[in-house]
Amino acid sequence: MTKSIRVKMVKSSCGRIPKQRKTVLGLGLRRIGDERVLEDTPSVRGMVAKVPHLVAIIEEGIAERREQR
Repeated sequence: MTKSIRVKMVKSSCGRIPKQRKTVLGLGLRRIGDERVLEDTPSVRGMVAKVPHLVAIIEEGIAERREQR
């Protein structure tokens, strides 16, 4: 299993520079309150570090769960 982190959008990207908006969209976050479970890689950590005022890491090192449909 790979390590994962849960990232939550806590502030809006409206009024931010386009580079920050694209970073938030790249994380898969669209609106306030959205959460995503992402693979814990240096690239994802770097994206989160670029917009720390807009997102928060909720959980670190969680196991990735597969949903059955």
